[in-house]
Amino acid sequence: AWFLVDLSASVDFGSDRFTKRMVAREFVGVLARLLTRRGNRVGALLYGNRVDTVLPARTGRIHVLQLLQRMAGRPAEAAPGATDLRELLLHAQRTIRRRSTMFVVSDFVTAPGWERVLGQLALRHEVTAVRLFDALEMDLPDIGLVTMRDAETGEQIVVDTHNKRFRERFAAAAERRETALREALARAGVDTLELG
Repeated sequence: AWFLVDLSASVDFGSDRFTKRMVAREFVGVLARLLTRRGNRVGALLYGNRVDTVLPARTGRIHVLQLLQRMAGRPAEAAPGATDLRELLLHAQRTIRRRSTMFVVSDFVTAPGWERVLGQLALRHEVTAVRLFDALEMDLPDIGLVTMRDAETGEQIVVDTHNKRFRERFAAAAERRETALREALARAGVDTLELG
């Protein structure tokens, strides 16, 4: 099994006590340990602004701990830039030759063009898209003036969350993005798991 993990700047977002990065780490840890207990090997490709870590498929508790340490030890992305999930998927296509089970762990906040490559991966491998999300990405609370920063680009704006029309437009835009993402994953022909 292989974990293709998006650890770009957008996964550092989270409400309450958990970020999407923490949820990704917990998911990978639990599933990797379950798989290696039965003698299966697990590997990982970790993506920040590019694929910068490839952990070969191995078995054992120590290997799972090394994988989790690599994920936890990564600093938040210092150089902002738009995520290109297509790069991660193409790297997996070139790197992973043996037929495998793949888990694409991402929030899918990315540049367009990844859908076709994900579909190609699904033709050869068993692929599950593990979508990380946070409730605040769908619905803003009424908390007054807030400075928001785009984690990918660093752009900042001040918004008035007290404005009901703004919150409605935000929710409508989030719903359109959600619908488009679900349709893209369905077209790619992969199973989907949502974690939030």
